[in-house]
Amino acid sequence: MSSFREIIQSDKPVLVDFYATWCGPCKMMAPILEEVKAAMGDKITIIKIDVDKNPEVSNQFHVQGVPTLIIFRLGQLKWRQSGVVPGKELKEVLARFC
Repeated sequence: MSSFREIIQSDKPVLVDFYATWCGPCKMMAPILEEVKAAMGDKITIIKIDVDKNPEVSNQFHVQGVPTLIIFRLGQLKWRQSGVVPGKELKEVLARFC
């Protein structure tokens, strides 16, 4: 499996969902992310990072609350937001980086 650093170096947008299994709003994001992936297909990559199992990555990006969504492209942080993001808004944001 590729390392986190390798994955975010992609030339296509990588949406990282920092979540926790105990987080209610995180559970609300799951179907939204599925909808976004279905709509955008191979133009984007979506990965999920469990903050409890990956504290070093979470700390590196100063993730204080979950869910936190971050978009990377070519290893650079392009966009970030905490909380539930509606699918329509998320697709619009991702389209700016495709």
